[in-house]
Amino acid sequence: MDASNAEELYARISSDQALTQSLFRQALQDPTGSLERIVELGQAFDLPVTVQEVRSYIATLDDIDSKQWLVKARGGL
Repeated sequence: MDASNAEELYARISSDQALTQSLFRQALQDPTGSLERIVELGQAFDLPVTVQEVRSYIATLDDIDSKQWLVKARGGL
């Protein structure tokens, strides 16, 4: 796996507001499921990532939206 895939995948997801909101809502209900969905999206976009790579990448982010997601989804992260 490639850690830069997590960055590229994050950029793709972030550029799609509907997808971003869907993942955020899912994280509120099922944090682990939202991480698994992100991994599945990575496979679909030919950007394979692991759950740990997603967690590690999100932890490095310093923007307000990502921090909000981390707070809401902490149970799965």
